[in-house]
Amino acid sequence: MSRDDQLIVEKLRTVWGDLAELCESLTEDQWMAPTDCPGWDVKDQLAHIAGTESWLLGRPIPEHDLGEHEHVHNPIGRQNELQVDWRRAWTPAEVLEDFRDVTAERLAALEAYGDEDWEKDSFTPVGRGTVRDFMQIRIFDCWVHEQDIRRAVEIPGGMEGIVADHALGRVLQALPFVVGKKAGAPDGSSVLISIPDREDVGIAVVDGRARRLDSPPESPTATITVDFETLACLGCGRWDPAYAMDLGRVEIDGDEDLAHRVVENLNFMI
Repeated sequence: MSRDDQLIVEKLRTVWGDLAELCESLTEDQWMAPTDCPGWDVKDQLAHIAGTESWLLGRPIPEHDLGEHEHVHNPIGRQNELQVDWRRAWTPAEVLEDFRDVTAERLAALEAYGDEDWEKDSFTPVGRGTVRDFMQIRIFDCWVHEQDIRRAVEIPGGMEGIVADHALGRVLQALPFVVGKKAGAPDGSSVLISIPDREDVGIAVVDGRARRLDSPPESPTATITVDFETLACLGCGRWDPAYAMDLGRVEIDGDEDLAHRVVENLNFMI
């Protein structure tokens, strides 16, 4: 296994370990706390991760009558909800035990992978890719759900280290699409997104295509200052842009219309 693939396994081990440690200390009320995912409480969040990893292990999909849920909008959402709803009758301790069992088995499976396993064609939430591509997304997704839980129970953490750095990288990777495609930044314009205590990211539109600059622009058309947590919440559709603006978590300068369009279109998750 290559060093890069070993690092993927290490990141999954870290985020799953952080989740288990966080959840083992929760009270009954905290397990039932609603999260920023409509219809899901804290227990549902952990059940979702366990359900996805169980499916990736090849375990049978539960035979369960899901019924209709207002917060389910697409086939992937329905598949996710099936795993969550099947576990809703379980106690928090049972969900945590299942999570630990499933993730331990997943780590053992991943540690046995050879190069050919990582390079196999695979489903991913953003289209066909390789197993390696999918696992990169899984790291990010698990971190996002860890943050969902942390906000719900008011236990901050997980914003530093290899997993947080990976998550930030995934968010930054989406910014050219947001600025150029979703916000419709005009040709010749540039946007500076300043993330305090992290980095300044410049996106420029040249010949109709937005790309990340090697260094921040000296005179950007618009500047957006936003902390990492808020950027992730907006990028993953957890917070409404107006809510974040009202909290004072986003500051804009320069071309206000363009800046507002970028902020309003930061959600890149399906």
